[in-house]
This record gives sequence, structure tokens and C-alpha cells, in this order.
Amino acid sequence: MSKTAIVVGSGIAGISSAIRLANKGYDVQVFEANSYPGGKLTERKLNGFRFDAGPSLFTMPNLIEELFDLSSKNIEDYFSYSRCDVSCKYFFEDGLQLTFYQDEAKLFKEVESKLNVDSLPLRNQIKKSKFIYDNTSGIFMEKSLHKLKSYLSFSIIKSVLSIPRLRLFKSLHESNLKALNHPKLIQIFDRYATYNGSSPYKAPGVLSVIPHIEHGIGTYFPKEGMHSITLSLVKLAEDLGVKFNYNEKVQEIITERNRVLGVKSKDKINYSDVVICNSDIKPAYKHLLKGIKKPLKTLGQEPSSSAMIFYWGINKQFEELDLHNIFFSEEYEKEFNAIFEKGEVIEDPTVYINITSKKNQNDAPIGMENWFVMINVPYNSGQDWLQIRKEARKNIIKKLNSLLKTNLEDLIIEEDFLDPVRIESRTSSFGGALYGASSNDRMAAFFRHPNFSKIKGLFFVGGSVHPGGGIPLCLLSSKIVDSLQD
Repeated sequence: MSKTAIVVGSGIAGISSAIRLANKGYDVQVFEANSYPGGKLTERKLNGFRFDAGPSLFTMPNLIEELFDLSSKNIEDYFSYSRCDVSCKYFFEDGLQLTFYQDEAKLFKEVESKLNVDSLPLRNQIKKSKFIYDNTSGIFMEKSLHKLKSYLSFSIIKSVLSIPRLRLFKSLHESNLKALNHPKLIQIFDRYATYNGSSPYKAPGVLSVIPHIEHGIGTYFPKEGMHSITLSLVKLAEDLGVKFNYNEKVQEIITERNRVLGVKSKDKINYSDVVICNSDIKPAYKHLLKGIKKPLKTLGQEPSSSAMIFYWGINKQFEELDLHNIFFSEEYEKEFNAIFEKGEVIEDPTVYINITSKKNQNDAPIGMENWFVMINVPYNSGQDWLQIRKEARKNIIKKLNSLLKTNLEDLIIEEDFLDPVRIESRTSSFGGALYGASSNDRMAAFFRHPNFSKIKGLFFVGGSVHPGGGIPLCLLSSKIVDSLQD
């Protein structure tokens, strides 16, 4: 008789875990409270416009490919993607536009011609990013930081010897300020802290690793949009025999004598040898793990930032916009401080506006575009989000009108939004925080909840546990759990 496994939640980490368990011979069931899979990685449709509702950047596709290789399936039968020639276009208030090409020679030429500075500091920064990645990824991203055996390896010795060069004792902003030779480059490299919901003025300089993931490994885009990542992995899981139970919220993870027994849903106990929890760790302890001692220090960590997102169907095509576009404000330090120190959105909440704009016929009617428009906001702690949304919308449109020389209000023909309250409601993310705990501390990685527990057979995956939030790290969390079961 085969072993049984239950996955609580069908976020990208939960689906990945189900695939890995099925390949180990488990009989796997996934329980999902929503009527659809994917968690934040889902989609929204509005009268001819299709929007990727959550993550808009695809990196480290090898982690997706690995799941198909592991399953002895041809990825081309499920999923198609291509590398982007441009990782991002940056628009500044003074009218400057800067294109970050994937081709380094073109990137350095662009920086030299547009900013009139030597590109050597940028070259060195990108090399430094690769050095940090090469010396930290093996331990901080791919192994449990809470197991002794993780430290008994060559990779940890390599990481320890590299500590003086890993920027652990400076903030990301301080590191960028020292390394780069133009304020606009500093702004660009500061924003990488927001990739895990942190502030560049607090997060450690080791987050300089992120530019290598974007520029060294590359940015990619799925042919059918980001949501196709979810759909392709669900199909793969189902082809391996995984059963998905939608509209079936888990009420409790059942344990007895430090051993997991299964889960309770619809007032019925579903017994299982292994349970993998893909729920946000804070509501998991509050609602699912009843009677289990809570790790108060871990659960007390500062939540990451959230997002205010507008989904706009635009009755026009803007030639200067294509996929990832960032519109910068010249004043950004005060807003990051407001987000992380006061939990507020200031009067002009536009540190940067992230627009993902697509002209694909599958995403917008001919001659039109779909816009995913996002700004940073604090997690939900009782703010007046209706008022904040009204003010944010007004300020965003005002800024974009100025930078794009248009009247955007007249061009928006379809609209929806996502705010921290809706994020929390739809994904059970505490306060709508996008990445679990923030990384506003050099030891934050060690304080994240481990992927295992003291309850035998119970494991945790997803953005609120080690190694963190975002598609690649969520996929790595399931890979770590897979290794813990060997």
C-alpha cells in the first residue's frame, strides 16, 4: 500500500510539493479553499482583457524545468517561455528613459550614453552580485538553515570565508551608495529590496544578490502569461495522479503525540502519512495547528510590505511600454520609511510604479493594452484602504499623465484592483503581506520559520517560511522539504 500525503493549499510551492511527492510514490491530495489553484499566481479577466493577477516577473526557469525532468515529462508539452531581451524600462521624472538590456554590452552602452558616466562601477556591481550568489545560494537558498547537517559541507565553509565580501553589515542602500556612481543607478539597485518586501534602508547589502538573478541568469516570460506556470504545473501534477480538492478549506491539521495524522475538512478527518502546509505560517498556527506551542519569536517578525494593484484595460497602445516598466519618483526614502516605520502610505505614494503592459491578442483586444499597475504599500493593520486607494489612483494617474504626456483617465475602459485586504482574504497572507516576514534585519533569513516542525511528518513550504517569498524561493522551499524526507 502506497504512502499518503496531503498538501494544504495550492500555491506554487504546494503544487511543486505535490509533484515531488507523487514522484516519490505517494498518493497525494491537495486541499484548496478557493475554487482555483495558484494562490497569488492566478489571473483576472475583464471583458476581453486578461491580467496576470499576481507575480509579473519570471526568473530561474530551471526550477520549473526540474519538475518536468523529475517527472520524465517533456516540458514543451505543457509550458513554453522565452528569455526577455529587456529586463526593465525605467522612466524618471526629468524625462530620462533608461533601458536595462539583458545584453551586457548594450546595457553598459545605454548607461554611458544616457547617464554620461563610466559604466565600470555598474560592471563591478553586477560581478559582485554574481559573487554573492555563487557564495550564498548553496546554503541560504537551497538548504535548511535549521539543520546541523547543512553546516557540515564545503559550501558553508565557502560562505563563511566570503563573509567580509557579502555586505552583511551594511544596508542595501549603503552598499549601493558606495558602489555606484549615479543617483539613478542607486535608485534602480535600491528597488531590489522590494523583491522580498523589504526596505533598502534596512535590509542587508547581501540582497545585492538579486540583480544577478535578473541580469545574470535572466528574466523570462511565459508565452501564455504568468498564470500558465500554475496551469502547467497543475496539469503535470494531475497527470502524475495528484487529486486537487477545490472549495475545500482545511479546518485543522490533526496531530497526536508529536505525529501528524492528517487534516480535517468539511468536519471529516482525512488521514495521511505526511502533511505539507502551504498556508501562511501565522494563520497556520492560529487556525490549523490548534494546541501546538507557537514559535512566538518567529511569528513576531515584522511583516513584509504589501501592494496596491490596479488592473486597467487601456484603449490605446503605447509603443514605449512593453512588459516591465518602472516609473520612478525622485523622492523615495521617505516613503520606504513610512511603509516600514509607521505602516503608512504618504500623500504621494509613488516611490515607483511598476507597470506590466502587454499587447498580446490573448491579453487585450486589438489596438489595446492590459496594464498591471502596482505600488508598494504597508501590510494591512487597520488602515482606511478605500481612502488610500482613491488617493493612490489619483496620484498614479497624475504621475503617468505627466511622464507619458497623455490623459489616462479617458483611456481606462476596464478596471479592477487588489489591495492588502483583498490579498489577505484571497490568499490568507497575514495582513496581505506579500512575502511573509520582511528582510529588514541581517539575521532575518535565520529567523524565518523552518521547513520542518517538531511534529513528525509535518512540513512547511511557501513564501512565509524559509527561504522566502517569490516564485523561485517558493519552489526552492518545496525542494528543501523534498530533501528533508530522504
